[in-house]
Formats: sequence, C-alpha cells, structure tokens
Amino acid sequence: MRSLWDRLPPLLRAFLVVGLIAFVFVVLGQYQTLIALSLLLRIVFFLAITFFLYLLWRDRLRGDIETWSTRAKAVFYGAVALIVADLAAFFWPGRTTVGPDALAFLLVLALAGFSMWRVWRDEHSYGV
Repeated sequence: MRSLWDRLPPLLRAFLVVGLIAFVFVVLGQYQTLIALSLLLRIVFFLAITFFLYLLWRDRLRGDIETWSTRAKAVFYGAVALIVADLAAFFWPGRTTVGPDALAFLLVLALAGFSMWRVWRDEHSYGV
C-alpha cells in the first residue's frame, strides 16, 4: 500500500516542503535570513530572464534582425533595452510592487512589447 506522501500530487508536496522550510525559519526567528534570501531570489530571477532572452536572440533572431532597416533595428533594440531597464527597476530591492509603480511597470512593458511586435510584423510583411 502506498503511503500518504506518495499519493499527494507533486505540486502539493512541493508546497508542503517550502511551507515546512518557511515554518522552521519563522520558529527559529530567522526573519533576516528570509529577507536576504528573498532579495537574492529576486536578483537571480531577473538575471535568469535576461540570460534566457539573450540566448533566444543569439540563436534565433540575430541573423533575421541583421537584414532589417537601420530604423527598425534601432526601434527593436531600443524597446529591448527599455524592457530590461523596466524589469531592473521593478525588481530592484526595496521597491514597492503595488499601486502606481506596478501600473507604470505594466504600461512600459506593454508599450515596448507592442513596438517590438509592430516592427517585427512590418519587417515580415512581404509587400502584402
């Protein structure tokens, strides 16, 4: 007969393990350790997103973008730089992630993403 732990879904088991670790930290009074870990995880998450986007650009997009006009390349790379700066500002330690800051983050992200999509679409419309 299988144990209760084996019958639990993997997601629930993962949540229980994380909850147990957090409970141990709280019981032992290690709040400062939790805060430091949370700040480190924010930075690592930001770096992981940036690295993934760099690999995507290097492997798939670089050759395609080199055939675009100078204006299209400038707009596309400018939007990428704006998104990276927006993510860096949003994930900066000590920054609030609610209210006007979150709204500004989403608006900048949406407008930069739209400009990237628009340039890509214009460069891939072959006279149609």
